[in-house]
Amino acid sequence: MDALIELTAEQEQFRAELCELLCQDAVRDEVARSRRLPYGQETGLLDVHRRLGERGLLAVNWPVEYGGRGGTIVEKAILTEELILHGVPDTVHTLGIDIVGLAVFLYGTPEQRARLLPGLARGDTTASVLFSEPGIGSDLASLTTRAEPDGDGWRLYGRKRYSMKTHQSDFALCAARTSAGPVAYHGITLFLVPLRSVGVHIDPLWNLSEERFDDVTLDGIRVTRADVLGEVDDGWQVVNRVLPLERTGIDSAAKADRLLDALLRQAAATGRLTEPAYAQRLLDLDARVRAARLLAWRCVLHLRDGRPDEVDSATAKWYASEVAKELAGLALEVTGLDGVLDARDAAAVADGVFDAALREAPGLTLAAGTSEIMLYFVGTSGLGLPS
Repeated sequence: MDALIELTAEQEQFRAELCELLCQDAVRDEVARSRRLPYGQETGLLDVHRRLGERGLLAVNWPVEYGGRGGTIVEKAILTEELILHGVPDTVHTLGIDIVGLAVFLYGTPEQRARLLPGLARGDTTASVLFSEPGIGSDLASLTTRAEPDGDGWRLYGRKRYSMKTHQSDFALCAARTSAGPVAYHGITLFLVPLRSVGVHIDPLWNLSEERFDDVTLDGIRVTRADVLGEVDDGWQVVNRVLPLERTGIDSAAKADRLLDALLRQAAATGRLTEPAYAQRLLDLDARVRAARLLAWRCVLHLRDGRPDEVDSATAKWYASEVAKELAGLALEVTGLDGVLDARDAAAVADGVFDAALREAPGLTLAAGTSEIMLYFVGTSGLGLPS
């Protein structure tokens, strides 16, 4: 642990508890199998998620009544780091716990919390996000999915793209427009949409990463006031509150840390660690990975202290994801063509970690807000530059 990141003895013990569980042979074997699934298949909920859930660790910062341990954002950040450092696929956890679950915990009714959170915390159910649309990514003000009044509820019509894990999820947090007006962000409502329902059509969008995107058509699925998260027409406020909590950069920093460790081992084994073409670049990236982690933990500690800083969050998210992306590119230079063999190939270098990182890297700079949007936010809100 970096000396600049101070944890209590209890938090260090919590990290040790996690490491002990994640180092069990059964967990290691499951993670290895998940990396070797046939092409076109991908991981969903794993036994390791359920093992964590049984111990109140999967949603450690949630109250005990909802399946957590009543921990803080610090324990949650430790969990995210250790899952990634131990190679556990993290998308299901990020979507279900860190985004949708957090939104329900912060803005859900008592009934919604009691109905949805325990299953997520146990690792029995999961959730996805339906925000992006064709031609519309980070700019929710332009969304076209509409909620048409239908008696005491609404029917949803629209198309969502680039969502992940929707085909494996039980429900989704969906943004739709319930009214139109002069203020673009007003009139957006968030709905908790059951995905195994008439009116939801999910098709794959195949890509180079291990996890497919989904193309989701909402064709008149009916929702009621009980499915609304927060207030009608005020969904942007929920999004604006939850997304900065996701943008600590902890996940990208941990991925960069894991990748750098594997790359340094490989470079040392092949004699390239001291080659002039790579030595200085590896040294520079080592410093930048450490800086990314410190920026991320600064955000976590701000959240712990009840003083979130959206500019710091945007900075950390941008920096950590860009460092991870650059590191993935350098890994291919160091390892050569052998580095693009995936984990299914017996000759793969470092169990295919470099290939997986290279294919995932572009998505890190897009998910949860593109690098361009993060820089725009830092420039306008942080530096006071004109928009």
